[in-house]
Amino acid sequence: MPAPDTAGEGVRRRNRNREYTLVTAFFVLLFCSLAGYLVYFTVFRSEDFINSPYNTRQDTFADRVVRGSIVSSDGETLAYTQVYEDGSEERIYPYGGMYAHVVGYDSNGKSGLESEANFHLLSSHDFFLNQIRNEVKGLKNQGDTVVTSLNANLQATAYYALGDHRGAIMALEPKTGRILAMVSKPDFDPNTISQNWEYLIHDENDSSLLNRATNGAYPPGSVFKIVTALDYLRSRGSFEGYSYDCGGEITVDEHTIHCFGYYAHGEEDFYRAFANSCNCAFARIGLDLGAGSLRKTAEDLLFNGKLPLSAYKTSTFPLTTDAAAGLIMQTAIGQGDTLVSPAHMALLVSAIANDGILMKPTLIDEIRSSQGEPVKQTRPVEYAPLMSAGEAQALQGLMEQVVTAGTGMALNGRGYTAAGKTGSAEYNEEGDSHSWFVGYSNIEDPELVVCVIVEGGGAGSESAVPLAASLFDAYYYG
Repeated sequence: MPAPDTAGEGVRRRNRNREYTLVTAFFVLLFCSLAGYLVYFTVFRSEDFINSPYNTRQDTFADRVVRGSIVSSDGETLAYTQVYEDGSEERIYPYGGMYAHVVGYDSNGKSGLESEANFHLLSSHDFFLNQIRNEVKGLKNQGDTVVTSLNANLQATAYYALGDHRGAIMALEPKTGRILAMVSKPDFDPNTISQNWEYLIHDENDSSLLNRATNGAYPPGSVFKIVTALDYLRSRGSFEGYSYDCGGEITVDEHTIHCFGYYAHGEEDFYRAFANSCNCAFARIGLDLGAGSLRKTAEDLLFNGKLPLSAYKTSTFPLTTDAAAGLIMQTAIGQGDTLVSPAHMALLVSAIANDGILMKPTLIDEIRSSQGEPVKQTRPVEYAPLMSAGEAQALQGLMEQVVTAGTGMALNGRGYTAAGKTGSAEYNEEGDSHSWFVGYSNIEDPELVVCVIVEGGGAGSESAVPLAASLFDAYYYG
């Protein structure tokens, strides 16, 4: 009788044990991964999920919390909930249309900060004993207060400066990303949004509900020459040595582009061409650079891509490498098919003023309990470097020339220094144009970025620059 194969049996047993160990390890790893994700979601992502406008769970919060207030950085109440003796509630907007788009509304859906900060407004961090007492009595707790970065003086200045014009104004701090003012017109009264809802949503003429600052799509006109200038700098390494003799118009392949008013600027270096907003020079530059180079630089500056905003219209740069010469020339001067939002241009100039670094734009400074206790604060965060410090400083030099010796001279000699770029963007065959200005103040240590667009305003130096000046004046002189 043969001896039992004890060695083989031991091998098989070890193989089975190894398989059990591997299976056990797999399930332990799976469990740990799920537990880790649950912890991560609870700590870092649950608030984002709960605060999503698509999450209907938020609606239940209003059953036990009175919606909190929204205030400006300097203490002005922009939205609050009035509770009446019968327990009914009404959302009040003391400034009417002045903050309509940025603060938004809370009926017929939500928009603006009312949507973005919904979770915080319907959360209460009052003293816990007070919360317990209210729950026992069947009373609602008071929601937290959202302290915005908005400056009431700058917001009012922008609102009244824009007047009856259609357009938008945005102002922010380049070093922090804090948005200090955001105005869009035509506007609406959020106090009467429910009564006027049907009219507003079918009003195709005014599109009053549209926040033109973040969701407008405009031809950039000559403010796009900032992008063309950066592409030239990256291609040639310097602005020095450039020369162009402007005769007032340029024709290539039977396509003619002329300077504003058919003015002949004569012999120009790069700085003078930029300061004079010379269309002929920049059309020629665009041809020399080529469509592919322009597209790459534009996309480096967030065209055709994401912006660090909660709601926005993507800026489009559809120029392709096989584009005809005429379209390349048009695109290089900000015409063609390029479309951009005022917010995007404000962010681009903010990065230039901040030596190439774009800070994440913010509208909320902090969250406080209704009793004034701090709950959460917003810290400045770098979003991305859009260009090198050297490239940004070179563009700063160009934009300074616009104010000291070019189309933005109305900003010169006002008690502060400024830099910027004007633009006139044609939008129909009759040659009517939108008026643009983008720029910043205090060139040695930039403090405030301002972007202005006036629909149908004509030349940027005529309409947009005076509006920008009013904001800079308000910032420095109150």
